[in-house]
Amino acid sequence: MSATIRIENEIAIITMDDGKANAINPTMLDALNAALDQAEKEAKAVIITGRPDRFSGGFDLKMMMGATPEDVRALVNAGGALALRLFTLPMPVIAACTGHGIAMGCFILLSCDKRFGAKGAYKIGANETQIGMVLPVFALELCKARLNPLYMTESVVNGTLFDPDEAVSVGYLDKAVAPDQVMAEALAEAERLKALPGAALAGNKRILRKPVVDVIGASLAQ
Repeated sequence: MSATIRIENEIAIITMDDGKANAINPTMLDALNAALDQAEKEAKAVIITGRPDRFSGGFDLKMMMGATPEDVRALVNAGGALALRLFTLPMPVIAACTGHGIAMGCFILLSCDKRFGAKGAYKIGANETQIGMVLPVFALELCKARLNPLYMTESVVNGTLFDPDEAVSVGYLDKAVAPDQVMAEALAEAERLKALPGAALAGNKRILRKPVVDVIGASLAQ
């Protein structure tokens, strides 16, 4: 199992659960995109969440270590395409972050309109510097668009990971709550946002994010 979808009251709840770290690999990406296809047809808001203690640990590094440079590039670009899709989805997108959200996991958070995270001994952030990687364009642009500028160097250059309360100040999350309240908060926000005029919400999202979307789109097209 990688990702599943259920729809309740016109809210699509997409759950990542591979039984491990919810690594982002082709299987997970295919499942997430299929779920989003269904959500766009049948729902008015989307919640993306993970399994207990794990939102996502990021790209599947084990797979990447054994892959060709071309395959690695294709996986990263596919992850960027998913982030761009979430960032531009013409309906509200809410993250219910159930635990660790690292690297691509945090970029999924940055792609969502509202982000609720579980309090606890969890780490959230972009640790690429720590593991010897340079951020792809889509990740950097999302960081620039969503993170508190005061934390950009600590987050992007130093690759620091933050606990959920710190992640609120940094900009990865909007609110940190008790673990058993994360989904309730996300559902309440989805109910609130789905009641807004959909065309206006989608139009204003598109206008606001166009400069970021243009840069990311151009980078993925290269």
